[in-house]
Amino acid sequence: MSFFDATGRFLIGLTEGAGYTLILLFASLFYMKNTWRRRRFVLTQMYICGVKPLPVILVVGVFTGMILALQMGVELQNFGLKSSISRIIGTAMCREMGPFMTALILTASVGSGMAAEIGTMKVSEEIDALEVMSISPSDFLVAPRVLALAVMCPLLTLICNLMGVLGGALVGKAQLDISLTIYFNNVREALSGTPEFLDFPKDLYTGLFKAWIFGILVALVGCSSGLRARGGALGVGQATRTAVINSFLLIIILGYYMTWIFYR
Repeated sequence: MSFFDATGRFLIGLTEGAGYTLILLFASLFYMKNTWRRRRFVLTQMYICGVKPLPVILVVGVFTGMILALQMGVELQNFGLKSSISRIIGTAMCREMGPFMTALILTASVGSGMAAEIGTMKVSEEIDALEVMSISPSDFLVAPRVLALAVMCPLLTLICNLMGVLGGALVGKAQLDISLTIYFNNVREALSGTPEFLDFPKDLYTGLFKAWIFGILVALVGCSSGLRARGGALGVGQATRTAVINSFLLIIILGYYMTWIFYR
C-alpha cells in the first residue's frame, strides 16, 4: 500500500467518523426529551459516571494540587513569593486542571466502558435487534449516557477543584510554612477578582463550561466508537482504544480553543 493510499484511507475514515459522531450528537439531542421516561436508567448511568469514579477523582485532585504547590512553591520561594502559590493553584485548578484531569479520568473509566459495552452489543447484533423493533439506538442507548455525563462531569470537576486546593494547602503548610488563613484568603480573592457574569467568578464558570463540553464529548465519542465496532471481540477492543485516543485528543484540542475564546 502506497503512502498516498494509506493517507487517503486515514482521512476518509477520520471524516466518516467525525460525520457519524456529529449526526449522533444531533440525534441524541432530538431524543433528549424522552429521557424522562427512562429516568431510572439515566440515574443508573449517573451512578456509573459520577459515583464509581469518585475515589479516583479525589486522589488525583489532591495530588494535582500538591504537585502544583510543590513545584511552583520551590521556585517562588527563591523570589519571596511563596504565598502566591495559593492564587496560582486556585485559578489553575478551576480554569484548566480540574476539568482537564476530570475529563481524562472519565475517558479512561467511563468512556472506554461505554465503547466496550455498546461495541459488544453491536457485534452480537443486539443493536440490529433494537432497530428491527423500531427502537433508535440514539434514543435508547446514547441520549441517557450523554445526559448523565453532561450532568456529572461538572459536579466531579467541582470536587476535583476543591481537592486540588486542599492538596495545595497541605503542601503549603507542611513544606512552605504558609498560613492556612492566608492561603484560603488568597484563593478566595483570586477567584472573586474577575466576576463577569452575575458576580460569578470567571475562572470557575469557564472551567465548569469546559467540563460540561468534555462530558458530552466523552459520552459521544464512546458511544460512536461502540456503534461502529466491527469484527467480533477484536473489533470491540479496537473500538475501545479508538474511543480513548480520540477523546484524549479532542479534550486537549478543544480545551485549548475554549481557553483562547474565553481569555483572548
